[in-house]
Amino acid sequence: MVMFFFLVVALAVVVAAVTLAVVGGGEGTGPLPESAPQRLYDPLPPDRPVTRADVDALRFPLAARGYRMADVDDALNRLAAELAERDARIADLESALAGAQAPAAHAAPGVSTEKPAPQEDR
Repeated sequence: MVMFFFLVVALAVVVAAVTLAVVGGGEGTGPLPESAPQRLYDPLPPDRPVTRADVDALRFPLAARGYRMADVDDALNRLAAELAERDARIADLESALAGAQAPAAHAAPGVSTEKPAPQEDR
């Protein structure tokens, strides 16, 4: 019974010491200082298109449960917008190329694209 009482008192002392250490312990320093949240220091460049090197260099800071959701969402939204813009540009260029090739491939009916044979003078 004495041993049980000693263990309970020892546990109470340990809990009190940890609590005092976390809340400041009366030293005038206050509770543990808040740490500033880590932010994404090198975001994707806003003034030019994103390159492969930009994506390779992109590193997200760690948060309590993985990565900061806002930083990842911002990067993914930017990449999605860049890809959509490039896809639209590719589609425009492909349709312009197809439009330019169509008249050359399909000459107007009744018009021969062959050169006439030279006539001999008699």
